[in-house]
Amino acid sequence: MTPFTLADLAAIVAQRAAASPEESYTAKLITGGPAKAAKKLGEEAVEAVIAAVAEDRANLTAEAADVLYHLLVVLQGAQIPLNDVMAELERRTAQSGLAEKAARPS
Repeated sequence: MTPFTLADLAAIVAQRAAASPEESYTAKLITGGPAKAAKKLGEEAVEAVIAAVAEDRANLTAEAADVLYHLLVVLQGAQIPLNDVMAELERRTAQSGLAEKAARPS
């Protein structure tokens, strides 16, 4: 069995975004505009932080899944492909985070 990937989830989000908002939660979030999807992403991120601080592994796992899903919904609504985000991450791995921060203008 092939492992489920973030690209698989992005494809599902894209498919569901094209559905009717009455049939798809994803479509409902996107048709609500960027603020609606972004607000939900923020809520899920806060819940993930709370679970992390509480050292609640099971809840953190579930909340991390929610964060990834809602981030992909926000990206879908903004028409930013996951591949663009992955390319940016790849670019950033060319140097350490400390070196990158040191190179920023103050």
